Amino acid sequence: QVRLAESGGGLARPGGSLTLSCVASGTILSINGMGWYRQAPGKQRELVADISSDGRTKYADSVKDRFTISRDNAENTVYLQMNSLKPEDTAVYYCVTDLVNQLHRRQQAWGRGTQVTVSS
Repeated sequence: QVRLAESGGGLARPGGSLTLSCVASGTILSINGMGWYRQAPGKQRELVADISSDGRTKYADSVKDRFTISRDNAENTVYLQMNSLKPEDTAVYYCVTDLVNQLHRRQQAWGRGTQVTVSS
């Protein structure tokens, strides 16, 4: 069984910073892409950023130049450094991974989410 554990959410002031972390654990043979989605109240879940196994990154236009995604392959961990936070960044942030499990099957795993609130 694969489990994703997110941490680092909380309350930040506009213009402030937060760093999210997500660790994948369980019987994992390999991890391909890793990423972060978010869902604000009353809105659809949207991709924030993702990173391939070889480090190629993609960002939503709304977070470009403010957020940075990175990963530690040895630790099965993905990070999201969020700077210059805005109230519109308020959402539940979900970690997602595209991996190969112990049955040699490709699987997409999701975390339970961590709340990020940006408010003065």
